[in-house]
Amino acid sequence: MGDILPFKRPSPFEKHKGKTLCKSGFHKWKIKTDKKFDVKEGKLVTVFECERCGATKVEAR
Repeated sequence: MGDILPFKRPSPFEKHKGKTLCKSGFHKWKIKTDKKFDVKEGKLVTVFECERCGATKVEAR
C-alpha cells in the first residue's frame, strides 16, 4: 500500500516560517560537516547552511 498524504493546506504561518528574517539578511548559519574538502580548488572549506531556509555558503580556510 502507498503512503497516506495529508490533504490539509499549510497555514501561512507554516508556509513562511523563518523566511522573513532570512530575507532581511539574518540567517541562522550552522556548520555542515559532510563536505570538508573542495576537489577543484584543492583546499579545505567550511560549508554553512541556514537552519531556517536552507541557503548555503562556502568559506575557504
